[in-house]
This record gives sequence, structure tokens and C-alpha cells, in this order.
Amino acid sequence: MGRSVRTRQSWGTRLLTRLVPSVLVPALFSLALVLLAPALTPAALAADNPQLLPDHPTPVIDLARALSEAQRANLEQQLSAFEQSSGWKLRVLTQYERTPGLAVKDFWNLDERSLLLVADPRGGNLLNFNVGDALFALMPRTFWVELQTRFGNQYYVRDHGEDGAIEDALTAVETCLERGGCQVVPGLPREQWILTFCTSALGGVVAGFAAFPRKSGEWIAWAWVLLLAPLWGILFVALGLGPVVTRTSEVLPVLRNVLGFAVAAVASYFIAQRTVGDSRLSENP
Repeated sequence: MGRSVRTRQSWGTRLLTRLVPSVLVPALFSLALVLLAPALTPAALAADNPQLLPDHPTPVIDLARALSEAQRANLEQQLSAFEQSSGWKLRVLTQYERTPGLAVKDFWNLDERSLLLVADPRGGNLLNFNVGDALFALMPRTFWVELQTRFGNQYYVRDHGEDGAIEDALTAVETCLERGGCQVVPGLPREQWILTFCTSALGGVVAGFAAFPRKSGEWIAWAWVLLLAPLWGILFVALGLGPVVTRTSEVLPVLRNVLGFAVAAVASYFIAQRTVGDSRLSENP
């Protein structure tokens, strides 16, 4: 038995000796290529092509032709006037296959009070932002993530065009800078309002179910309402009303969410009373 084991071990050892060089060496070579790729990649990846820059000062470089001539002229005038009145430097670069790369930093003298919006349709999201430190002090990182996902996603670009996505994103930034900063992106998209309405209605369902009477002669089970208050409160207040009041001053979305909460609460109250409540009272008269 011992000899047989030694024979298998020696056979396995010989097999590993033959397989390891044939498998491990190519794997190590591939790993080395991956690790050394940044060092072996030509410097062209850090594109620095100043020849693509215009020969005159302008806050907009539209290499991808995302804007019409009239739009580009209006946007240049708008950004220049905003910089003169507020001191904030907003710049726009659209690119596709050609890009000036790092050369725009010196061309525009980007600093901590600068925002560079880069529109490139080759990625999953049209918009990218290079944000100065002074802007981060007024609008946190979550603001810029929401700004990118709201206006740069493929559905928004499909419905409003690349030009509309660029202009709407800049308008939101200018609005927040005029206000002295924002924690969230102004405006309430229809999709987001629908979500807040659904969470408000769900909170009403929880509150109504908690309120149905458990005892004979009782109208509202206040103990259960208070016990489940953290749940329906989060759904209705934090997730239903919070995103609305922080993004818009309109009263109509708030009234709709309140009405949705109330209707759902009343409906779930009567449904629970007619089903669960009646069966409990019949069992315990």
C-alpha cells in the first residue's frame, strides 16, 4: 500500500512538473503585461493635443459638434456673462475621437473656482465633470453624481439631445451657485416624483393597516400606529416628501403625495377592518 502511494505521488509530482511551466509561465507573462500596461502604453493616451484648441478665447470647445452655431454662440455669451457676474468659471468641452486632453487646463487656466463639463458620447454616460475644490465646498460629491446620472443618462439624451443635456446640466449648476450651494440637484423629474408618490402611498398602507381596531368599541389602534410610526414615517416623510421639498418649491407635488398617503391609509384601514379585524372580533367577541 505504501509503495502504491509513493508511486502515485511520484507520478503526480512528474505531472505537476510538466504542467506548471506550460500553464504558470503564460499566466505570469499575461499578468506582467497587465501590470506593465500603463508603463508600456504610449503617452498618447494622456492626450495632450494643443493643436485642436481654438485660436481665440472661448468658454466652449465643441469638437463633437453637439451644439449648433447659434447654441454655441448663446452658450458662450451665457457662460462669459455668468463668470463676470459671479466669478465662477464654467467651461464646456465636447469630444468624440479627437480631444485636446490636458491642454485645456492651461488654455482655460482651470483653478479651484472652475468647472469643466466634458461631453463624450462614447461612454455609458454623456457627461463628466472636473470640479474645482471651491465648488465641492458648496455642492458635495453626491450632487455631481446625481447631476451626471440625471442629465447624462442615455434616456435623457435620447429625449432632449446632447445639446439639451449639456444646457440643462449647466443651468442646474448656475442655479445652485446663485443660491449659494445645493445639497441636491434642483428640479423634480417625473420619474422621481412617481417614486416618491409610490413610497408615500406605501406609507399610507402601513399606517392604515396599523390603525384598524383590534378591540370591540375601538376606532383607531393608536398603540399600533405609534409602534409602526418609524416605518410609515420613513416611507411617507423621508422618502415621500423629503426628495420633493428639497428639489422644488412647487406645492402640487407635495399635495399629491399627501393625498396619496391619505387615500392609501383610509383604503387599507377599511380593508384590514373588513378582513382581519372582523375575523379577530368574531373569534374574541
